[in-house]
Amino acid sequence: MTRSEPLFESLPRRNLRDEAAAQLRGQIIAGSLTPGVIYSMSAIAAQLGVSATPVREAVLELAKEELVEMVQNRGFRVRVATGKELDDIVEIRLTLEVPAMGRLADLRPVPELEKLRPMAEELVQHAANGDMVAFVVRDSEFHLSLTALLGNPRYVELVRILRYQTRLSALPKLRGAASLVESAREHVHLLDLLAAGDRPGAEALMTTHVNHARGLWAGQPEDDGRTAPGVR
Repeated sequence: MTRSEPLFESLPRRNLRDEAAAQLRGQIIAGSLTPGVIYSMSAIAAQLGVSATPVREAVLELAKEELVEMVQNRGFRVRVATGKELDDIVEIRLTLEVPAMGRLADLRPVPELEKLRPMAEELVQHAANGDMVAFVVRDSEFHLSLTALLGNPRYVELVRILRYQTRLSALPKLRGAASLVESAREHVHLLDLLAAGDRPGAEALMTTHVNHARGLWAGQPEDDGRTAPGVR
């Protein structure tokens, strides 16, 4: 089987390092970059239409996030996360993200919640169109923006790091699949539950949603028994 090469899009002239990091991160989380393969930063920079400097800075940032490993004088490779590491990440995410949704549901009204609805609807479109990298990038943006409504930047940073360390190894196989579209619709449903002040419903849905990281998106059966502390 011929290995397909990841395709990068030319970067807009804003913060090149951050834009490069976002694209690389999305490719890694979506499973588009193959673990074990050494990738050339200069080759990626050429695809992005920038110099090697912002790409190198972006890769160093991803190395700090434990997404990649630097290979001296050659480039970088994707770091392989073990099943135990992913289980640990999901466990911590459940303890953080599920109660966060409960706290949001208790706010009446939730500030600026409806501003996130177009983003949630975009996620459904990305899933239906099979645009996996755009789906991953927008998914992180949605959840971090939602958590930010609590007004605690440290909370958001913890969630950000954990989400970036989550690998969705089966995601490429789900391109255009009905199951992926259905999971994308959970974002819209979550907004509905929060707007209605349904704390149990929002917490239950978020539990299901986070568990996709070790179920649907990892190519494994869903584990309905793995819940966050205090969630039943």
